[in-house]
Amino acid sequence: MTPLHETRLKIRRELEAPPALRKFGSGWISGVLGMMFGLAALGSVIMMRFPGVFTMKENAGVIGHPAFRTGMFVLMVLAFVFSLLNLILRPSKALGITGMIATLQAVTFGGTSASAVAPDLTPVYFGLDFFVLRLLFTGFLFIPLETLFPNRADQGIFRYEWREDLFYYLISSMLVQVLTWLSFMPAQTLFKHTSWTEFRAWVAALPFLVQLIAIMFLTDLVQYWVHRLFHRIPALWRFHAVHHSAQHMDWMAGARMHFLEILILRGTTVFPMILLGFSQTAVNAYVLVVYLFATFAHSNLGWRLGLMEKFFVTPRFHHWHHGIEKEAVDVNFAIHFPLFDKIFGTHHMPENNRWPSGYGIGGHPVPKGYWQQFLYPFRRKK
Repeated sequence: MTPLHETRLKIRRELEAPPALRKFGSGWISGVLGMMFGLAALGSVIMMRFPGVFTMKENAGVIGHPAFRTGMFVLMVLAFVFSLLNLILRPSKALGITGMIATLQAVTFGGTSASAVAPDLTPVYFGLDFFVLRLLFTGFLFIPLETLFPNRADQGIFRYEWREDLFYYLISSMLVQVLTWLSFMPAQTLFKHTSWTEFRAWVAALPFLVQLIAIMFLTDLVQYWVHRLFHRIPALWRFHAVHHSAQHMDWMAGARMHFLEILILRGTTVFPMILLGFSQTAVNAYVLVVYLFATFAHSNLGWRLGLMEKFFVTPRFHHWHHGIEKEAVDVNFAIHFPLFDKIFGTHHMPENNRWPSGYGIGGHPVPKGYWQQFLYPFRRKK
């Protein structure tokens, strides 16, 4: 076993430590935070060093801004402090050492004074900034909530297959440019060949909130039927089965989607947004909303939301879509509004706040690992 492989195993064992070894004061929480903040700081320095390679065009003005550099400084200080606490409190130092090394590397590579060292030679980029910001935002929003209000209290933050789903997060974030271009291309092509100028101007002039709700409603109607087809057509189900192979539900589970399913799903649901002429501000707001909704719907939150469950998709509603029971097969296809499931006869919400007993697909036919799951839909069924 190589030293690198041994180090990886130590880090993994620490992250997946049993609840008795993760208590407050054990150094585990500070170790996790120190490592995450340190890696985020290192990623931020890499973005600043190579903005044309690892930064989205939309974020070009943010990276390098004084406020961003101030945030980086705070991030590095927190990473150092939490890593040091781990080294003091915990017998195993793997997380603290990793956080400390990442923080020191961030400082060595320029820290808050880092500047670009390579010109932007091509319009192609990888969304490292999207990955870091997305992970920090959703992770630090949902991890505390899932810890305080869990549906399954025995499910740890770093549960079974967490590395797999984190890798899905990484791939979809790094390839955000390719995914966005391929997803929007069909709708944008049709947009150029249609002349609804006056109607589109009227739509774009509607109040922001009206536009946002209209986008949510229209995209959910389209996505309902596309989602349902993924369940009914065997060739499409093999792609969607990858998403349903997750045996645990939390804020990371929604990221597990086959590359081609993402293209088909996004490529069809953006048609109402593009063709009807909604303003770019409303479209951008919807993108944020849909990310939060997807994370929320898959999260390990056991909230009893009462009246809200009748009007909006909640974790319990979507968990029944992923449930392994027979009653959970082909139900709850909506992403935002359960109304569509009620109208089309696929709504299922048991009384007494009952949740599924487990998640996944009967027999668990989908293999483990990203690349095995990527190839799964193309392999001949035995």
